[in-house]
Amino acid sequence: MPVVESFTLDHTKVKAPYVRVAGYERHKLGSVVQKFDLRFLQPNVDAIPTAALHTLEHLLAFGLREELDGVIDISPMGCRTGFYLILWDEHDPKNIAAALTRVLQRVVTATDVPAVTELACGNYRDHSLFSAQEYAKLVLNAGVSDDPFRA
Repeated sequence: MPVVESFTLDHTKVKAPYVRVAGYERHKLGSVVQKFDLRFLQPNVDAIPTAALHTLEHLLAFGLREELDGVIDISPMGCRTGFYLILWDEHDPKNIAAALTRVLQRVVTATDVPAVTELACGNYRDHSLFSAQEYAKLVLNAGVSDDPFRA
């Protein structure tokens, strides 16, 4: 059976919110791709409603690309407790946590959501800027750690 990193993580031991390296691949020619777990909520305790998650996805997709070089993708987790960020090259979790914090600060003051049209979005009616802002505030108030196993 293949090993899926996220299924090997002991979800009872992590303390959200946090940023952690969830994957790392080096191609034989030297290219590196890194995957980060951007956990907003404690696993198996709470989940972000879909409209808030969808809006956060749009805002993070633009905001993290403004903050970081080499962003390939930002995708919501199926469990709705956070996002996966995939980037080219090696990045320090502290820098990712700082960039995420800056983007969430902008989410709190956002007045619109990018790419919310029938042409640009596959479910453009399922958004909530208010809810996304409330979850951004929740994460910011708790502080984004680069240590998922902190005491």
